[in-house]
Amino acid sequence: MISKQQKPTQSGFHAKTNADEITKGIDLSGKLAIVTGGYSGIGLETTRALVHAGAQVIIPAKRIEIASKNLDGIVSEENIVEMDLGNLNSVKKFTDDFKESFSNLDLLINNAGIMACPETRIGNKWESQFAVNHIGHFLLTKELMNTMAENDGARFVSLSSSAHSLTGILWDDIHFHNNPYDKWMAYGQSKTASSLIAIEFHRRMIDKGVSGYSVHPGGIITPLQRHLENAEMVALGWMDEDGSPSEMAKNFFKTTSQGASTSLWCATSPSLENIGGVFCEDCDVAKRKNEIDESLQRYFGVADWAIDTDEASKLWDITEKMLIS
Repeated sequence: MISKQQKPTQSGFHAKTNADEITKGIDLSGKLAIVTGGYSGIGLETTRALVHAGAQVIIPAKRIEIASKNLDGIVSEENIVEMDLGNLNSVKKFTDDFKESFSNLDLLINNAGIMACPETRIGNKWESQFAVNHIGHFLLTKELMNTMAENDGARFVSLSSSAHSLTGILWDDIHFHNNPYDKWMAYGQSKTASSLIAIEFHRRMIDKGVSGYSVHPGGIITPLQRHLENAEMVALGWMDEDGSPSEMAKNFFKTTSQGASTSLWCATSPSLENIGGVFCEDCDVAKRKNEIDESLQRYFGVADWAIDTDEASKLWDITEKMLIS
């Protein structure tokens, strides 16, 4: 089933809205946020904007030294805490320590991720993109749900991608045990999962006054592309042969500030007070793909398989079983 709320709200913002425009006039004093990947790319811009609006932000970081350097003058050292999404013991330690120190949580933004990387196995022979982008974040989110339930109006934001349009969940072979590994299909599946976790989270938490949103931030050149050769980015149309941005990139790609804006809109906008369990892009609730021009469907709009409540519930249950297998 697809939510009837999955339709644009006419927010007044757009694809090139900057982060500071979203948080202008928003007072987050006394609010506590966690931002995974909050020290690089659009995550860093998200952190910067939340802090500027008055929030206290906790940054779980695999690379503590880099995080400390990038966040110098923005987030205090004690709020940069070690956590590796690819190591569930590390995730559990982070959440246990957090709950010992804090009794509630206002904002959880699952921003971190890896993209199109070579085949790697972690955990219980899990495909690494699904494991990091979904399973690690799933455990983090599940462990913090009760803490968020203490705050009426708390929000959860999960970053998806236009790559979700490549595939729904590959139910028969999620971890590519039986079929040849395809880095883009694996990434696309993980980003569908990133959307579905927000849909099911919202269903489970809305009675407690807590909302969930999935976000396509847009095309942005960040360290996320570190596994891609220039030739591949040329083939994708993102870059010209000389290494400069292509015309498509100039027209459609965003700055990191613009890329952070939809996450911030979902996390802070008063206009979403009675809306949730939806996929958002360009600082508004997205259209479904069957509602937009076919030529734009690869990069815009949301596929039904990424917002279907039955798919979301099924994935949640299967992921819980993965955690105990």
